[in-house]
Formats: sequence, C-alpha cells, structure tokens
Amino acid sequence: MIKAYLFDWGDTLMVDFPNATGKMCNWHMVKAVNGAQEALALLAKDTPIYIATGAADSTELEIKLAFERVGLSQYISGYFCQANVGCSKGSSEFLETILSKLKLPAINVVMVGDNYDKDIKPALAVGIKPIWLTLDKAGLNSRVISGDVRVINRLSALL
Repeated sequence: MIKAYLFDWGDTLMVDFPNATGKMCNWHMVKAVNGAQEALALLAKDTPIYIATGAADSTELEIKLAFERVGLSQYISGYFCQANVGCSKGSSEFLETILSKLKLPAINVVMVGDNYDKDIKPALAVGIKPIWLTLDKAGLNSRVISGDVRVINRLSALL
C-alpha cells in the first residue's frame, strides 16, 4: 500500500527553464509541467505528496513559494531538499533520511522523477518503488531497465 509519494521538482512537476538563473521562486516566469495539477489533485486525496529535490540553492520555504506561484502547493505535504535533509540528492542517504523523517518503510513509498541517475537508481537502491517520467525513448534503449521501474511519458499516466 502506498503511504507517500515523493516527487522530484524540476522537469517533473515544474518546468526547469535552462536559461533561467537563481532560485526558481524568483524567476520571471514559472510553469507547472503539463498534467501536474490534475495528477497531484487526484493523488493528494488519498496519499500525502512530498517534494524530494536536489535543488542545492533553495530552502524549503523558497521551494514552497515556487509551488505557490503555479498553484501546486496546496497538494504538497512537505518539501525535502539539501538544506533540510543534510546531504545531496542522488545518494541513498538522501532518500533514507527522508524515509526516517516520514517514519515509513521504503516499500510504502513511491518516487516519481525524470532523472534516472538521481531519482530512479537511488530509489531502487533503498527499496522505494520508482516511476520514471521520461520522454527520451533513446534513453530507454540505452539503459537496462529493471522490471521494478515503471516508465511513464506524462503525469496523467499516474492516474
């Protein structure tokens, strides 16, 4: 049974504009990824949703402010980042610390992210169920995908 969803931030729930600099909460333009509103609204009815981001220069409050700007913060139960976890995303320690803070076993948690190396591999390493959001068909062919990895190409596929 799924008791929590962890979502990556950039290019999973909000568009990470490559030319934008500084903290996302201060960017001139911010945008939710297509389908994010609908997916989070439905998932949040039954299951808490948390952000697990590698953003090293933003605090928990600044991340929340960015989500408020696109109307998604109402679905988020909490935000995990380097500043409040104490280590970098992409390591097993990052996700293990989050599991400890949530007081949940890995088997009851799902990680949704767009970066195979920083989202999917660490989730597999600690026993979290990974869902890889990718539009890169070539990337699928170049990786050995475990049967434990669900692959989607749009957030609406979560519903």
